[in-house]
Amino acid sequence: MRWPAVPGLGVAAMSYVAIDYVRHISPAWHERLQPALWSLLALIAVIRVPFYKHWTSEFRAAIPFVASMVFMLSALLFEAISVRSVTAVLGLDWHRDTPPLPDSGQWLLLALNEKLPPFLVEILRARIIGLHHFLMLFMILAFSVLFDSVQAPGLGLGARYMFTMAIGRLLRAITFVSTILPSARPWCAASRFRVPAYPHHWAQKYYIPYASDINSIRQIIQQDIAYAGIGEYPADYKPDWGSMSFLIDFLRPAASEGSSWYNLLKKAGGGCNDLLYSGHMLVAVLTAMAWTEAYGGFSSALIWLLVLHSAQREIRERHHYTVDCIVAIYVGILLWKMTGFLWPAKDASRGRRLTKLEKIQSRLIQAAKDSDMEEVRELLKEVELGSQESQNKGPSRATVMFASVVIFSALTIVFLAFTWTSDG
Repeated sequence: MRWPAVPGLGVAAMSYVAIDYVRHISPAWHERLQPALWSLLALIAVIRVPFYKHWTSEFRAAIPFVASMVFMLSALLFEAISVRSVTAVLGLDWHRDTPPLPDSGQWLLLALNEKLPPFLVEILRARIIGLHHFLMLFMILAFSVLFDSVQAPGLGLGARYMFTMAIGRLLRAITFVSTILPSARPWCAASRFRVPAYPHHWAQKYYIPYASDINSIRQIIQQDIAYAGIGEYPADYKPDWGSMSFLIDFLRPAASEGSSWYNLLKKAGGGCNDLLYSGHMLVAVLTAMAWTEAYGGFSSALIWLLVLHSAQREIRERHHYTVDCIVAIYVGILLWKMTGFLWPAKDASRGRRLTKLEKIQSRLIQAAKDSDMEEVRELLKEVELGSQESQNKGPSRATVMFASVVIFSALTIVFLAFTWTSDG
C-alpha cells in the first residue's frame, strides 16, 4: 500500500503555535483545543507507523542519535556548572550593584514604541513563541518522516540537530565563563540564587581591589601582578560531596540549598548575569535552519519571522543584550552549515537502484542495441522490484512499535532537558 506524501506539515506546525497562543486569549478554549490537536496528530502518526518504509535507515541512524543525545546532555551539564559558577564567583552584592551595559538595540525598540501604531507594538510585545515551541516544532519536523514530508531517516536529522546544539552550548559556556558580564536584570540573581553576598577569594584577590579605582587598574597593568590585599569575609560553606567536592569552589553552595550537588545544579536554570550568546536564540535558529533545509516552503519563512520576533522580545524584556541575540543567529547558521555531514547525502533507495543498474548495465545496453523494448521494460522492472524488496526487508511490526516508543521517549527527554536549562 502506497501512501501519498502529506503536504500539510507547515499547517500543522503553525496550528500548534496558534493554538498554544490561545492560552493568553482564552484559557478555556485553549484547554479544549490543545488536547484535541495533539490527539489528532498522535492518531495520524500512529496510523502511519506500520506503513513506514524506512525503518532500516532509521535503525542505522539510531547509534549516532543516541551518541548525539549523550553528547548534548553532557554539554548541558557543563553549561549548568558554568552558569552557577559565573553567578556565584562575584557574589550577590556585585549583581545588585553593577549597572547593566548600554544596549543600543533596546534603545531602538523603546524608540519604535513611540513611533509605531499601538496595535503593532502589542504584536511585538506578545508572547507568541518561546523556547519550548521551537523544540516542539523540531519534533514535529522529525516525526514528519512518517508522512514522507522530509527525507528519511528522522533519527539522522535528530542526531544532527542535537550534535549541533551540543557544540553550540559548549561554545556558549566557554564564551560566557571567559568574561563575566553584568546582567540586564540586576535584581535577578538575588531573587533566584542563595550564593554568598561576598565574592570568592579569587575575585577578592584579582578583581575586587582594582575594579573601581582607575589608578589601581593602571598600576596592575604596569606591574602585571596582583598587589592589593583581600577583604575579610566569612568562610564558604563546605558540604561533603565525596568525589564531586572539587565543584564546591565553582558552585559555592549555601547551607540552605541542601547537600546534593545535582539538586543545586537543577536550580541553576538559565542564570542571571548576561550569558553571551543567547541559548534560547541558538535553539530557535537551529530549528529554523532544520526546517529550511529539510522542508522549505512558506512555513520556513514564517518560522524565521518567529525567530526574529523572539529575538526582539529577548531584548525588549531584558533577558539578553542585543549582541547576545545577534551572535546567536550567525553562530547557529554557521554551526548548522558546518555539521552538514550528518545529513544523509542521498536517498538510500536511489543508491540501491544505481547499484542494480550497474549490475545489469551490459544487458540493458545490449537490449537497447537490439531494439528489444520488451527486454528493456523487464530489466527496468527488475531494478524497481529489487529496490522495493530491499526496502521491505525491515524489522517486525512489534519491533517497529517498540522502536517508536523508544524514539519518542528519547525526544521527550531531550525536550525536558532543554526546558530545564532554558535561559528565559
